[in-house]
Amino acid sequence: MLKLLTIIGARPQIIKAAALSRAIKNDFQGQITEVIVHTGQHYDENMSQVFFDELDIPQPNYNLNVGSGTHGKQTAAMIDGIEEILLKEKPSAIVLYGDTNSTLAGAIAASKIHVPVVHIEAGLRSFNKSMPEEINRIMCDHVSTLLFSPTKAGYQNLIKEGFKENNTAPYSIDNPKIYHCGDVMFDNSLHFSEIAEKKSGIIDQLKLTKNDFVLATIHRNNNTDEPERLHAIFSALDKITKQHQIKIVLPLHPRTAKLLSQNLNAELYSSIKTNKQIVITEPVSFLGMIALEKNAQLILTDSGGVQKEAFFFEKPCIILRTETEWTELVDCNAAIVTDANENKIIDTFNYFIKNRPASFPKLFGDGKAAQFICSEIVKHIS
Repeated sequence: MLKLLTIIGARPQIIKAAALSRAIKNDFQGQITEVIVHTGQHYDENMSQVFFDELDIPQPNYNLNVGSGTHGKQTAAMIDGIEEILLKEKPSAIVLYGDTNSTLAGAIAASKIHVPVVHIEAGLRSFNKSMPEEINRIMCDHVSTLLFSPTKAGYQNLIKEGFKENNTAPYSIDNPKIYHCGDVMFDNSLHFSEIAEKKSGIIDQLKLTKNDFVLATIHRNNNTDEPERLHAIFSALDKITKQHQIKIVLPLHPRTAKLLSQNLNAELYSSIKTNKQIVITEPVSFLGMIALEKNAQLILTDSGGVQKEAFFFEKPCIILRTETEWTELVDCNAAIVTDANENKIIDTFNYFIKNRPASFPKLFGDGKAAQFICSEIVKHIS
């Protein structure tokens, strides 16, 4: 039986891992066993444990409890911990998701001791190497044996970087296989959409009217840590609520919550705190987030995952960054990149209120990406 060592470290990875764990449980129980390692890089009870509980993910077999820290210290601690577990467990392959420091750490630890790397969400590129995530995803791709890209654009990025389309088995770090397979997050959104409607009471709890509120999420360091950028974003949100008399629901990442009073000037901070149209909440569960996304009129975010989920639920999206890895969303006019530009955020909001995207083409597969990934792992990892 194949043994997979799955590395998770941040909230989005926990969610992505749910799709693969579900596929293993339902369709590959006799062929694959999974060992889950939580690096604990940003561990918070509200941000992590609740996801294991409500998504029915197996509890981690290991938790490295790395915690926060500089990129170097955090990544080094994870490399050390992951290598020790790899040597103990002797897995057939390591499974890595996305682009966090735990992804980089897993890729380095495994490749150095010749454990095959399976990278889910391969090929994504922002073409901005000032982003730590860009470095992490590039490094991981180039030591992987099986690379699963959720989009055609990601697949083409890999080809442009020298990966070959028609490699033949057996596959290895020197002879990798690339796939365009669809998105495990689309699998999850389909699976959990109806469950969220039944189990999550967040719409009623926050006294929201379906399709008559806006959802916003802000967590990226360059938005939260830079006063000018954070001020521009929150000034735009404040003005939008007053201009349109519409509620904006803002589940605040702990990092953002701490920095609001510090990085907003006193006048704007006071306006945000007293604005009854801005509904600030603690981080919500995955099912709660699905319910908010599904019932929002429009979404503003600097999160890559939320950009996609907006698309899954056919909601226009304003991207509060300089670029996006999900270029297809912009190409089909379902999303617009505004950066932290106050006027552009407001103008784009006004545009989307009057001009809904004409269509949301099926870009992310058929909802069975996880099953396909498992079948290819069984076929090509010995």
